[in-house]
Amino acid sequence: MTDLALTMQGAVRRIDRVWLAIAAVFLILLAFRPEQVLVSAGFVFDAFSWILPFLLASVLLAAWLKAAGADRVIGATVSRSPVRAILVFAAAGAFSPFCSCGVVPLIAALLAAGVPLPAVMAFWVASPLMDPEMFVLMWAMLGLEFTLAKTLAAFGLGLAGGFATLAAQRAGLFAAPLRAISTGGGCGSSTSSACGTTNTCGTETSASPELRWAFWRDESRRAAFNAEARDIGLFLAKWLLFAFTLESLMVRWLPPEMIVSHLGGDTGYAIPLAVAIGVPAYLNGFAAVPLMGELMSMGMAPGAALAFLVAGGVTSLPAAMAVFALVRLPLFGWYLLVSLAGSLAIGYAYQGWMAF
Repeated sequence: MTDLALTMQGAVRRIDRVWLAIAAVFLILLAFRPEQVLVSAGFVFDAFSWILPFLLASVLLAAWLKAAGADRVIGATVSRSPVRAILVFAAAGAFSPFCSCGVVPLIAALLAAGVPLPAVMAFWVASPLMDPEMFVLMWAMLGLEFTLAKTLAAFGLGLAGGFATLAAQRAGLFAAPLRAISTGGGCGSSTSSACGTTNTCGTETSASPELRWAFWRDESRRAAFNAEARDIGLFLAKWLLFAFTLESLMVRWLPPEMIVSHLGGDTGYAIPLAVAIGVPAYLNGFAAVPLMGELMSMGMAPGAALAFLVAGGVTSLPAAMAVFALVRLPLFGWYLLVSLAGSLAIGYAYQGWMAF
């Protein structure tokens, strides 16, 4: 192999695989579907522009907490009462104005601030399911009863996810659940992000530094702020861009009308089918509301409609990919299991309530 070939091979290896995957998608489109290139690029630009303020705010917040030494303080404070933390974060998620995309950078900020995993799990499964705008829209189109049912489902799923994760951790699972958030060195490097009370290597973190909110007066803290903001910002940006790229293809070749047309009517397998379709499929919550209203008017079981909205909301493509990027594979599987089981339970519970 020539020196040039070796140099090129080394350069490719140094490029992050996520960036390579994004480039590969657009190269394949350029070769086989050139008309889709500009459409997907425009979709990605619009979606990323919308989420950019959330991304910047959460990255700066996480970096500030890290540089000030507040991340350990927050983690220790919340850890004193995990039950109360789960209740608070589940409620905050159920009534927060964050969609499945907007909650992604906030999840990273919470993890970087040292908030325990069960509380974060309660927040990230509840938050995408309901927000003030969604509440008003659903009330107008699907009725107050169904809207309240979905709001309670968001809070209930948050509680279930949080307490189930707490029980799993107390049983010895997920001792080191998070990946290293770093664009440079690996776990344990100077640029690795903090991940709560235990780092990604599974060893205890060092003693908490002195709390100093005005971190910019200290050169070492300014360096920590810059490193944290760079690492978390680039980490989230690349995964969100990849998710939006794939989402643009799903919107093009898997439109919402095609998804909901397979849900059928009020059959014995309507709820499991709704969850099975809703978990992997992307369907924006606002777009799903009128389609669900039309199907319910045609006889679709209300429990199946609610199960589909819950499953699709929790596991929408950008949110699921961000969770996959942040956590290790066992915890990602746990997240999907909680979403699947919770969506089924919610669907059957609501259907039983309607039949009572």
